[in-house]
Amino acid sequence: MELYNILDELNIDYREKEHKPVLTMDDAIGLDIYDDFPGTNMKNLFLSNHKGKYFLVLIVGEKRADIKAIAKGIGQPRLSFAKDEVLEEILGVVSGSVTPLGIINDTENKVTVCIDKDLIGKRLYMHPCTNTKTMTMESEDLIKFIKHLGHEYILIDA
Repeated sequence: MELYNILDELNIDYREKEHKPVLTMDDAIGLDIYDDFPGTNMKNLFLSNHKGKYFLVLIVGEKRADIKAIAKGIGQPRLSFAKDEVLEEILGVVSGSVTPLGIINDTENKVTVCIDKDLIGKRLYMHPCTNTKTMTMESEDLIKFIKHLGHEYILIDA
């Protein structure tokens, strides 16, 4: 898979484990992956504004997602969840499998990645474009991946 080739090319240290399908944060509770390697859970929100601009918002998993505050923080009057069809078309994943690594499928760079400042300096859990595996990597390596693909990213207070 091209994803793994890019991670290897960038010398990104990642660890990965297969598991039962995980669609929500609650589904992830009790997975033995947490015993195998440490990390920080993230919520991954695929949002859009009324003009068709897309944002992939990554926040600490335990935080409440305040979409109004996020919109204000990134200078948007209003954000809402993007339609499932758009998620599949742009990021190549289905609802429940949203991941920052999905930007590999956004070849037109339609998505701006918004990263919660509280995730910086942490090892992060994420799906490698499937919800039957979990991967960890350092936040700095995720940013390296984002930059390599030519995507914009911004740090936010979420």
